[in-house]
Amino acid sequence: MPNKKYKVAVVQVSLNDIPENNLKKCLKWVGDAAAQGAEVICIPELYSAHYFCQDESTDAFALAEPLYSTSFTAFSALAKELGVVIIVPFFEKRMAGIYHNSAYIINTDGTEAGLYRKMHIPDDPHFYEKFYFTPGDIGFKTFPTNKGKIGTLICWDQWYPEAARLTALQGAEVLFYPTAIGWHPKEKEEFGEKQQNAWMTVMKGHAVANGVYVAAANRIGLEQYVPGTDGIQFWGSSFICGPQGEILAQASEDKEEILIAEVDLDLQENVRQNWPFFRDRRIDSYEDITKRAR
Repeated sequence: MPNKKYKVAVVQVSLNDIPENNLKKCLKWVGDAAAQGAEVICIPELYSAHYFCQDESTDAFALAEPLYSTSFTAFSALAKELGVVIIVPFFEKRMAGIYHNSAYIINTDGTEAGLYRKMHIPDDPHFYEKFYFTPGDIGFKTFPTNKGKIGTLICWDQWYPEAARLTALQGAEVLFYPTAIGWHPKEKEEFGEKQQNAWMTVMKGHAVANGVYVAAANRIGLEQYVPGTDGIQFWGSSFICGPQGEILAQASEDKEEILIAEVDLDLQENVRQNWPFFRDRRIDSYEDITKRAR
């Protein structure tokens, strides 16, 4: 029988260190989350390194790893040891010249429940991801696990209602958004509050529109490694919300934290019965959604 209730967690940490240290750190924090009762645990986007997309440098490709190597081996063993599901976002080297911003979904027995490759790739000042990442080519996915049905999207995907909808239509109970988002320090005073509010609002909207739980895991800290720049101040504020957009847990802007909340499938069904957005969709009238503009 599927679990009617289970606990999910997001881990918010600073990752401005070398890959070996970031790996050890995230393994420890995942273990701590499991010890607190979490059953599905998500760490931030590109967990193994500083956010290298602040500039365009071929040297950063050395941070990528082939499928089923370092990250998978370490987190697979931990998932099996602890009996938890772990979402592990990593820099994937698919082959020479093709790299992805990806995430493993690792099941409680240490096997792969699925792989997601980030579909929407930004190209903004100091978020030069198009230089590094080929857009995902395996679509939007929901992954059955031994704890629940998990949908995983990554960071820039969080602004797109189509991504949330297509994942939810496959039965996702929770949408996880491993994330690396922050302020340009010089812009924070003028735009910071609006940017941060928009980020949270759009994901809460996905929760409401789809009747799902949403969990966003961000990093924290100032990462300033490109000469002559102010770096990026990652804003933390990781959160978990319920199917009516209600905040169940929220982190600070600057502290390493674990957030845990309960997914209640009976509540989710009740919400969908009373707010039947899926029932009332006019799927006969949405053909133009696949066009760039009308």
